[in-house]
Formats: sequence, C-alpha cells, structure tokens
Amino acid sequence: MSTPTAREFTNDLGSFVAASPSSFHAAAEVARRLDAAGFTAQAEADAWDATPGGHYIVRDGAVIAWHVPAGTTATTGFHILGSHTDSPGFKLKPKPTTGREGWLQAGVEVYGGPLLNSWLDRELILSGRLVTDDGSEHLARTGPLLRIPQLAIHLDRAVNDGLTLDKQQHLHPVWGLGDPSEADLLALLAEDAGIDPERITGYDIVTTIAQEPEVFGAHGEFLASARLDNLSSVHASLAALIAHAQRDSQGGTRNDDGARHIAVMAAFDHEEVGSASRSGACGPFLQDVLERIVDAAGGGVQERARAFAASVCVSADAGHAVHPNYPERHDPANRPVLGGGPLLKINANQRYTTDAVGAGLWARLCVAADVPYQEFVSNNVMPCGSTIGPLTATRLGIRTVDVGIALLSMHSAREMCAVEDPLRLARVAEAFFAV
Repeated sequence: MSTPTAREFTNDLGSFVAASPSSFHAAAEVARRLDAAGFTAQAEADAWDATPGGHYIVRDGAVIAWHVPAGTTATTGFHILGSHTDSPGFKLKPKPTTGREGWLQAGVEVYGGPLLNSWLDRELILSGRLVTDDGSEHLARTGPLLRIPQLAIHLDRAVNDGLTLDKQQHLHPVWGLGDPSEADLLALLAEDAGIDPERITGYDIVTTIAQEPEVFGAHGEFLASARLDNLSSVHASLAALIAHAQRDSQGGTRNDDGARHIAVMAAFDHEEVGSASRSGACGPFLQDVLERIVDAAGGGVQERARAFAASVCVSADAGHAVHPNYPERHDPANRPVLGGGPLLKINANQRYTTDAVGAGLWARLCVAADVPYQEFVSNNVMPCGSTIGPLTATRLGIRTVDVGIALLSMHSAREMCAVEDPLRLARVAEAFFAV
C-alpha cells in the first residue's frame, strides 16, 4: 500500500466517515467500495459461493468480507481483521417527537458511553434505517437538524465548577418550534428516504455531529472527526483487504504449496453496548461465515478445527494517547503519543487479548510493513475498556491480538488522531493479510 500519502489516505478516511453516520451507512459504504473493487455480494439465504475471489455479506449494521485465493483447501486458515461500525451517541426512542415550552424536541436514549458534554451546542444529524410495513429497509439521513443547547452561565453560575447532566432531563435535542402534537420528526427522515411516513413500522436511528472531518495543526498533523472510534479501523481493514485482493489477481498471495490463508475483514455492530446481538461479536455472524467457507471447500468438523488452529485474528480498535493535561492518568512507563504509530494493546486481565505470541506476531508485521508501533497498557488505577478481541477469542478459540491507532478525546462527539497513523495501521493490516 505505497501509493497514497498519509494525507491522501486520511482524506479518504474523512470521506468514509462522512458517508457513514450510522452503522448501517458504514456497512453500506463498505459494500459500495467492495463492489467497486470487484467483490461479490453473498446473500445468507443463498447457497454459498465458493469460487476464488472476493466476497462479502452485510447483516444489519455489520459486514464481513473475505478473499479466497486459488489453491484453498478445507484446512486453509484465516487471517481475520476485526473492528466495529458503531460509536457512542444517542438513539431515537419510540414516540420520538416531543417538546415543551414552544420547542420541538427529540426523545433520545443514550447509546454506549459518550462524553456527554461534548455533544452540547453542536449541530447534529439523524441517520440510520427505517423499516416499512412491507418489511423493506431504507437508509435515511437528515442534514443539520438538532442541537442540545447548554444552559447559559448566567442561569448556572457554578457550571464551571462541575457540569452535571441528567440523562433524562437535560439531553433531549431541539429541532424546531411549535406544538409537538402537530409535528412528526420521522417524517423528515421519511422524506429523505422517499417513503410515506405512515408506512414506517420500525427504525434504528442515531445521532452524529454534522461537522465534517478536518485536518488541523501547525503542520496539518492532526485529524478531527466523529466516529474515529472505530471507523478508523474499519477503513484501514477495508483498504488492506482490497489491496490484498488486487495483489492476488497478480499472483502475489500464494506460495509453492498453494494458498497461504483466507483474508477476512469482520466489522461488527453494537461493540459500544456489549456486542450481544446477531450482528455483534458475541453473536454467531463470524463463526457462521468461517464455517460455511470450510463447508464449501468440502470440510467437516475435523477440517474446521484444523483451519481454526491455523488462524489468527487481529482486533483493531482505537486506544488512548497520553493526554498532555492529564499525564497522571496514564501508565508512567508506557506513554503512547499521536503520530508514534499504531498501538499494541495489553492488559493482564485479558480485557485485551494480546499475549506473548501475539505481541511477537505484531512486531514482525510492523517490521515487514516498515511501521513503528507503541505499546499501550492502562494505569493500574484506571481500568481499561475492552474490544471485540476477547469475545472473538472466547467464541472461536482463535489466537487474537489487540491493536489500534491512538486517539485523544475518545468517545467525544469529535475525536482526534494523527494524520500519519491511519495509513500506518492499514499498511500493517496489509502485511497481516500477506504473510
């Protein structure tokens, strides 16, 4: 992956984020790019397409894509790069058109663990999927529509001593003026989707900020954007898989004994709320795909076990850089910085799955890709979050290693990373698919 510069790659990441305001839009954008690269869509209800080449499945807001090289057998292992398509924010409740005191407001529920104050006084959009009475699904997104206005300091003189936000009382955004009984928030989404709002029978609609991603800094070294956690990993794995498939078309992914492995990109939904769904990492989606690949190659239980034993999963999710205003919150010896390369994430309690073997693999991959990397471990009094890594390792028994680019302001409505790091992650991902 030597063609794009870091700035060009990061600009494309910005375009990917802008096209992916919800997990459903992200899955659709991945599918669009895979189609353009010559991958074939696989319907879950259809017979499995076992032909060599690129394939993908979309399940709700998740997508799994894989590339089958010539020479594959039922015991060929998998190199899996896992990520997730969702981000913290707010989700529309039933009966979402609310309001009082002459305001139109949206009834929302907190999704995941957002930095609540970062969502105040920003223009927001709504996006996601609508389901109509015939069972069909429709993607929809509004333009800048909503805002969660903060209380003026004149009405809360102690606000700078500590802001407290009640999740039920203080976080319903405004989107207009008038009588809620005479308004319909869903109608605005239906208009975008080109459907009759009376036909809507279900919806999964979330908020994101309207502001576009932007490069900034003294030398243009930073990217500010929504949803870097974790669209930065989705985008990197997608770019690496497409590059891998293109190289295979030139005979570059096989050795004298046939196919080395099957490259897999797995972008799950619902990671921010525990992954316990049919499209989350706790669900059967990835296992179903891998087992059907083995089955299509003529394998059974024994071949599946051998293929899984020969497999590796890299769980790519964003991590924390040292914050210059809060350096005491970080481990005193391991101090990752923006621009220092992707992180190898380590936790003694297996909140990240990296072990010595996985660490050694990651080191070799970074050498092969000519990319520096940094180690991340939490301060002992600051318990870390987790990723899809432990869930995938537990469900499938496949060795897994946790990595990702470094961020500041993780779970903010607008996070930041170094311009150099997304391309570096993609280069290591491509090396992982190539070994």
